[in-house]
Amino acid sequence: MPKITFTDSSGHATAVDATVGDSVMETAVRNGVPEIVAECGGSLSCATCHVIVDATDFAGLPEMSEMEDEMLYGTSEDRVETSRLCCQIKVTEDMDLHVTTPETQV
Repeated sequence: MPKITFTDSSGHATAVDATVGDSVMETAVRNGVPEIVAECGGSLSCATCHVIVDATDFAGLPEMSEMEDEMLYGTSEDRVETSRLCCQIKVTEDMDLHVTTPETQV
């Protein structure tokens, strides 16, 4: 089963099982992961599901769209090289993803 580990800004990690085809953001919201606001519900219009993907996992993700890239410039915490919007990352069958949430999303 796919697994996603969310580490919050204080360093607390929560590992959750995920459903193939859902987004990482949907998985976070369904499991009450703190620091994921997801105001737009995944429509790529708010940047409140910003995560920093672990560097070892980043290369295995599909390339981000131009729109996601632009939206990352609107995050409340500065983007870094491995920043993504988790509404745009789909859960795959063998996913074992590790992400960190910034301290604030708004």
